[in-house]
Amino acid sequence: MGLYWIRPWKYLTLDGQSQAYITKKLGLEIGKNGEKGRCSSRDYFGLIDDLETRFQEDAYPVHSFPELSLSAWLFKDTDTSAHPNATDLDDEELSAEEDEVAVQTAPIEPYTIDDIIADGCFLERESIAKIITQLRHKKNLILQGPPGTGKTWLAKKLAYALMGQKDENSLRAVQFHPNLSYEDFVRGWRPSGEGKLTLVDGPFLEMINEAKKDASSKHVVVIEEINRGNPAQIFGEMLTLLEADKRTPSEALELSYRRAEGERIHIPANLYVIGTMNIADRSLALVDLALRRRFAFFDLKPTLGEAWRNWVHSKAGIDNDFLQLIEQRIVSLNNEISKERNLGPQFKIGHSYVTPPLNTKIEDAAAWFQGVVETEIGPLLEEYWFDDIERAIKSKDALVEGI
Repeated sequence: MGLYWIRPWKYLTLDGQSQAYITKKLGLEIGKNGEKGRCSSRDYFGLIDDLETRFQEDAYPVHSFPELSLSAWLFKDTDTSAHPNATDLDDEELSAEEDEVAVQTAPIEPYTIDDIIADGCFLERESIAKIITQLRHKKNLILQGPPGTGKTWLAKKLAYALMGQKDENSLRAVQFHPNLSYEDFVRGWRPSGEGKLTLVDGPFLEMINEAKKDASSKHVVVIEEINRGNPAQIFGEMLTLLEADKRTPSEALELSYRRAEGERIHIPANLYVIGTMNIADRSLALVDLALRRRFAFFDLKPTLGEAWRNWVHSKAGIDNDFLQLIEQRIVSLNNEISKERNLGPQFKIGHSYVTPPLNTKIEDAAAWFQGVVETEIGPLLEEYWFDDIERAIKSKDALVEGI
């Protein structure tokens, strides 16, 4: 049962009670091709594949390995075992190949909303819970906000909280850009070493296949700067399949490039998409309505306040009085930016600029803040007021005056 306890959503427990439930209730045969007529690793992983396929069926009695384990425990059977060789230790006596897998598989740490907050998110717990609930229902979410509001950072943390664990293998991050195409993201022809063209799956189709193989776990694609490319062109027919009510095999569509005649693809229900969008970038086009309809949107704002001050003080060791001074000056600057006719609230300065990385101790807070203003906030202000550099310099100097 070692594999099951390490990753219960990915591996199957094969104690005697589970074997009885699988063979008698679910009607699946458990292969016994190992030594002494026991289940080999090939039998074990083949059974996992069969069960994950059946988990997709709405009418199937169970839909995950933990649910199967519970149902097996509640299952009443007149026989004591599923077959003559079954014992509670059978799964511990799988072949050496499975033992190697168990040794190589490191435990994955759980991850919750509380962990997001502990890592440096300053949203209220209820707000984070609402975002995750909306993501769970809609399947697709876009975090939008001014620069420095931690959109990509939060996207990955939300993904882990949705999974319930910090499983990096179930998360894929992709950045959109003007040159990205459908052939790059979904599927397209690529030159091979033999001078021929080969049909290659892109990162999105790879994640679709991974999610189908591991149907009991949640998988997430994080798309950074989703509006920097052309989302409608990059997704292609996948744009239709993104909808939450089309995540079934019956809604499958043929792709532009097919590996076989009649090949149809659908996006499984356990694959989620989180995009980020910088609404302050003048060079980016607005997202079209077709994409907007398929995503839930959440606005991130600069979040300076007590939660921010307490976290930075405890993690970085910066004095609270100095943090209050930073907060007052950033808020004052943001008020000025919000009132600017050619800018507005979407151009505010985010809290990430003045939030040191986790476990980074700041020995000289004044020098640290001056460095942030000089190398990060200052250049951004010069871009905002590109036609009035003196004003940008004046606003930058006001941040560090007297420090």
